[in-house]
Amino acid sequence: MKKIVFALLFVSSIMTAQDMDVVKGDFGFLKDQKEINVEFDYSKLTLLKEKLTEAQYVANRTKELNDKTKNTGDIWKKKWDSSKELIWNPKFLELMNVVFVKDSKDVNFQEGLATAKYTLIVEVLWIYPGWDAGIMKQPAKVTTQLKFVETSNKSNVVLEISSENAPGDQWGNNFSNETRIGEGFAKTAKSLAKLILKKAY
Repeated sequence: MKKIVFALLFVSSIMTAQDMDVVKGDFGFLKDQKEINVEFDYSKLTLLKEKLTEAQYVANRTKELNDKTKNTGDIWKKKWDSSKELIWNPKFLELMNVVFVKDSKDVNFQEGLATAKYTLIVEVLWIYPGWDAGIMKQPAKVTTQLKFVETSNKSNVVLEISSENAPGDQWGNNFSNETRIGEGFAKTAKSLAKLILKKAY
């Protein structure tokens, strides 16, 4: 029985493994930077295996919940609409900076740093919200394209990294799709920060 459980956990870890690859550029420009501006771009976001647009996903989910219990879909939509600013973006920024602080590196990733020489554009391409049914659960997955550009000339991409299927999960139960997705953003940031530490310093 223990072997079966271990095998299932091993397969699950493979299925949710994050894949982070350098598409172009190198990390040398980052070493002497004290601040990096960050922008989040959700314009290309799709969701679920069907690759629904965000508008399609929200409409379907809102209707599904409202059909079960009146008004719950509308309440959920408000939570979803606020998740980017209240959960996902802050989770990404928090974990980026925590990793650098722990390694005693003097660099800050933050939104609104217009004077920073470089900007990290986080293009959010795909999200799988996952699910939690108590005994069984499936972590969220977040796929992004991470582009470091010159702030004054954003068409100049100096480093581009592809991050696929960053898993979002927590110990215990988590019945909120939005917070599970937030953990996927945290995992993306943690992996990116560690890659920068390895390659730039």
